[in-house]
Amino acid sequence: MTTYVPKAVQEALDAARVSGLKKKSRLRVAADGEFFRVLRTWKTGFSVEEETAPQLRGLVDLYDGTRHLSQCLIVASEAEGGEMRYEFKRATPAAETAPLDFYRAPDAPVGLLGNDGAEGRL
Repeated sequence: MTTYVPKAVQEALDAARVSGLKKKSRLRVAADGEFFRVLRTWKTGFSVEEETAPQLRGLVDLYDGTRHLSQCLIVASEAEGGEMRYEFKRATPAAETAPLDFYRAPDAPVGLLGNDGAEGRL
């Protein structure tokens, strides 16, 4: 037995599914100064709405609300069911501070007081 769904019904089902995904997701992708809502993510990629997002490629930034999650190098994978899927070539997690190029001991002082000759003066 085969199941046949008319094209109009399939398009309505896809539109309803995409609408539901848009409401649930807080993730956004930033490319060329514009933001696009991410519908779904998985370990190796993400998807956006096919109709509203342009053909993305190259370096993009992934956000959860206003928090920067990662900087990603992406390639387009496929379009299916109203979603455009992208795969990560590289996804580098964003950090709040610059990485250190040396080991910092856990008990190291936060800062040092300098000797500017002002000691002993009133």
